[in-house]
Amino acid sequence: MNILETLSKLATESGFAGFFAAGGWKNLIMIAIACVLLYLGIGKKFEPLLLVGIAFGVLLTNIPGAGLYHMGMWDAYVYECAYDPVNDYALYNTAEERAYDEMEMNYYIVARASGHTTEQIEDYFEQQAGADVTNDFLALYATCDQNAANELAGKLKGSLSFTDIIHLGGLLDILYIGVKAGVYPCLIFMGVGAMTDFGPMIARPSSMLMGAAAQLGVFFAFFGACLLGFAGNVAASIGIIGGADGPTAIYLTTKLAPAFLGPIAIAAYSYMALIPMIQKPLMRALTTEKERKVKMEQARNVSKVEKIIFPIVVSVFVILLIPSTAPLIGCLMFGNLLRETGVTERLSDTAQNALMNIVTLFLGISVGATTVAARFLSLQTLMIVGLGVIAFMFSTIGGLLMGKIMYKLSGGKINPLIGSAGVSAVPMAARVSQDVGRESNPNNFLLMHAMGPNVAGVIGSAIAAGFLLARFGG
Repeated sequence: MNILETLSKLATESGFAGFFAAGGWKNLIMIAIACVLLYLGIGKKFEPLLLVGIAFGVLLTNIPGAGLYHMGMWDAYVYECAYDPVNDYALYNTAEERAYDEMEMNYYIVARASGHTTEQIEDYFEQQAGADVTNDFLALYATCDQNAANELAGKLKGSLSFTDIIHLGGLLDILYIGVKAGVYPCLIFMGVGAMTDFGPMIARPSSMLMGAAAQLGVFFAFFGACLLGFAGNVAASIGIIGGADGPTAIYLTTKLAPAFLGPIAIAAYSYMALIPMIQKPLMRALTTEKERKVKMEQARNVSKVEKIIFPIVVSVFVILLIPSTAPLIGCLMFGNLLRETGVTERLSDTAQNALMNIVTLFLGISVGATTVAARFLSLQTLMIVGLGVIAFMFSTIGGLLMGKIMYKLSGGKINPLIGSAGVSAVPMAARVSQDVGRESNPNNFLLMHAMGPNVAGVIGSAIAAGFLLARFGG
């Protein structure tokens, strides 16, 4: 055995060599970003249950040669099986983006047929290929097992299924199937429903108006994204960040614009963790000292029968109104029904704890896997991050303005601060309302009052997502 040849092969084929290849510096940047996210999740406790998993997924997917997630394969699946490029909700904003993803698919086909890694094939393209994607592929195609390439290309371009992905993909490709199929977000909604008491909203139905008004940021960011040149499907996915509901953002994005899942998910969960910093200045600016001091009367007690009937009625009405909300609303209300029946304690406990924890593990790491350096490090990512802040701000403003209207209509009996809890970050947004209220009146206890708009916001964000999905989902 030639020791020098073995060492040389090890040096050129190791993951470390990938950092020195064309574009390898981007992987280093993404690994640094992953470390920052881990610090925020662990050190600062910003949404740690999901952010730690997402950050580690970012780390794993950007280690050269790991082969855990293959963007080219998912691009092929999305392009050939999920989207019609003729329609305006197609994945690609420009012909150049479509050509790029076609080339990524070709990388994957040739890599599988030649026994090389996708990264090695990409390096070949960088060193040998010209500007013509078709000619590049043909030149590289001639160097591999053509029968194997044809067979794989036929699968990818014809009817790629999740079975094919299980056979061909890496570990994170397999875990990502649960995201792509919409399973993980819906199961998390089931857990959220099992943990949530809808009593405050039932006791004061008017709080649903504040939950609805707090969706203002969704549509404001949507129109802003359209003005910046994003396609309608992508703009819808960006806008839903304003709902302050991570699972809903992930669910909608996987249906409409999966190529943007990484930046949208990271923006959504990062800003959810920063809700106190984003909301408190707006709450103080848009309300007066007199309004913040309002001490609300205790709401009426809600009977057990009402709590059992509520999820059933909401499921039927909302799903009939907007059928595309069925997966999210159905799971949310089913989880809540398990909580309220009094005869399914074991199932409710499983949904709140064991199931929720397992799904959170899989969801976080597989979402993080989509943040491939070549796709994530772009101007579009920066615009998504900026639009996410705007979405959160205007959602808070919408809820507060509705709170002020209700303050006037009620003769000063409703504290407008609870309107800011209309964003669906349960229960963090309600706690922020409580904190700001007690700054002006130490004897003020707004938490349970704010939970009404808060849980209404969960339903509102799911309805907004269903509307956008019905419009842009084909």
